[in-house]
Amino acid sequence: MIPAVVYAIPAFVVLLLLEVLSYRFLPDDEERGYEVRDTAASLSMGIGSLVVGAPWRVVAVLAYAALYTIAPWHLATDSPWTWLVLLLADDFAYYVFHRAHHRVRVLWASHVPHHSSLYYNLSTALRQSWTPMTSLPFWLPLALLGLPPWMILLQQSVSLAYQFFLHTERVDRLWRPVEWIFNTPSHHRVHHASNRAYLDRNYGGILIVWDRLLRTFRPEGDEKVVYGLTKNIRTFNPLRVAFHEFGAAWRDARTTDRWRDKAGYLLGPPGWTPRATPPADPAS
Repeated sequence: MIPAVVYAIPAFVVLLLLEVLSYRFLPDDEERGYEVRDTAASLSMGIGSLVVGAPWRVVAVLAYAALYTIAPWHLATDSPWTWLVLLLADDFAYYVFHRAHHRVRVLWASHVPHHSSLYYNLSTALRQSWTPMTSLPFWLPLALLGLPPWMILLQQSVSLAYQFFLHTERVDRLWRPVEWIFNTPSHHRVHHASNRAYLDRNYGGILIVWDRLLRTFRPEGDEKVVYGLTKNIRTFNPLRVAFHEFGAAWRDARTTDRWRDKAGYLLGPPGWTPRATPPADPAS
């Protein structure tokens, strides 16, 4: 079962090469450009994501189909309004999925590979997760809404293809109405920042309106974006990139005997630690 986004790969390759050439012939000291080992790691992550995702898509289709059969109604696939509903529902599902994967550590462990590069270029867009199973619950409601599985999968590919173009430093801010409604390279640069001022912002996929409505929006300001993680892993090994945070979360959970704290390490936000126990009152 081939995802529709695969058909966009030739365009991805051409645009990636053009971006590489732009750094070769139009250098910019303010932008990091490309690094061979980093790019190789990103491409490896992208290929691995396609390989791992292929069998999982069968599971996803079966789950969508099961819920679609019991949906109280089926939306007409030839209606423009259905496609508008699809766009909005898919994009909101992506927002919730994306925000959850930044705020729940075990989900962050799945998503963190995408943020692990110290560079921000079109190859970074291909640095995808090898654990796609964490995404399924967020799109199941679309099938219950009456959207057929093939439409859900198609829109997911459209969203993924759109987001490829966001991963570049070569595009400055766009026309203001576009910046207000849509996710843009400027907005997504903020999302990939490790700067404290920019952390956990701009979760949108195609649209940025959810971030504006739910107060997670932050515009790109004068502070230069620093890419990567707050604690960088300093490796180009795809296996370590893919799974390092799962190991770190497990090691943290093993440091405590309290089940509440174990749950906190796994289900709390990244960086969560148990509250320090106050010292006993010496007078008591």
